[in-house]
Amino acid sequence: MKKILILANNSIGLYNFRFELIKELINQKYEVYFSVPEQLDDEKVQLIIKAGAQHIETYINRRGINPFEDWKLIKDYKKIIKEVNPDLILTYTIKPNIYGTYAAKTTDVPVIMNITGIGTSLTNSKLKKIVINLYKYACKKAKFVFFQNKSNYNLFISNNMVNPNKTIVLPGSGVNTNRFMPVSKIKRDEKVRFLFIGRLMKEKGIEEYLGVADTLSKKYKNIEFQILGPIEEEKYKVNMLNNKNKQIKYLGVSNDVRNEIREVDCIVNPSHHEGMSNVLLESAAMGKPLIASNIPGCKEIIDDGQNGYLFEVKSAKSLKKTLIQFIELDKNDKENMGKKARIKVEDEFDRSLVINEYTKVINYIIKGGKNELI
Repeated sequence: MKKILILANNSIGLYNFRFELIKELINQKYEVYFSVPEQLDDEKVQLIIKAGAQHIETYINRRGINPFEDWKLIKDYKKIIKEVNPDLILTYTIKPNIYGTYAAKTTDVPVIMNITGIGTSLTNSKLKKIVINLYKYACKKAKFVFFQNKSNYNLFISNNMVNPNKTIVLPGSGVNTNRFMPVSKIKRDEKVRFLFIGRLMKEKGIEEYLGVADTLSKKYKNIEFQILGPIEEEKYKVNMLNNKNKQIKYLGVSNDVRNEIREVDCIVNPSHHEGMSNVLLESAAMGKPLIASNIPGCKEIIDDGQNGYLFEVKSAKSLKKTLIQFIELDKNDKENMGKKARIKVEDEFDRSLVINEYTKVINYIIKGGKNELI
């Protein structure tokens, strides 16, 4: 039985966005191993194990830049590759992409890399040159590279970081349109509820969201701004604890975001950068209108004025104007936006499209593809 090793930086993302792929690989008689930092008793780890995959716990500091930690991660990956002896390695996110490929270089095990987003490390970070060089090396060694949006692809091509003949641009991670479906609200009142879903950190646009929420809640008494997600930066913990505005509600974290998405009227994603926004894809699949920054990873999902609105990234003024525009729509227009959001996701972003591309490339490589995929 052929073995596939997956290197990822957390179990939640692996389960939420790759679970169907893992199940399909197991159905195709591959032996699947997955490396994540979470322990055996983690809920998502257990769900992946029950599907038939084998768990490997590997410490990884997702945002850290300690070279000693990163060198240890490379050594851990080398050890895992030696012990598992996989026929193919799949990597996701920057550290598994770069260090996993580096660890695999002496073994001749082919690597399929997925550029899930570029983050600040390739935009305005002091590490930009270093990261570009690291990615150049990794992409050269990788057998195949998937991108989640055209903008990220163009960045890599323009910087000569990857050979275009071994790349494909996917529709993000796709969305399971059978799991995320339109459902009726339980609460029924006249309030207009907005929902921010994501890690509470500056790069996700939480400052713009909170600032505009505070301003608009003074003008409109029938609106509510909800926040769902883990607190990544300490200052936002203080902000949430000291919040006195009853129209701004921190919901904590959720085991199933469908419960929170169901009860709101619109999803707001003010992120500064995205690979392809899974929050928008899942919410659109549930028939919710979308409001998001006009950036790669969001603008592909939103047809401005049709299934939602785009606003200028990092601009509280632009976000405020766009939220007012939505608030003042009549009920039918809001509902039609949601219906169009669902239709677009079904047509362009169903997860089956992603799984088909992955299995095609995986089977090609394992069954003897020598050069580029034709």
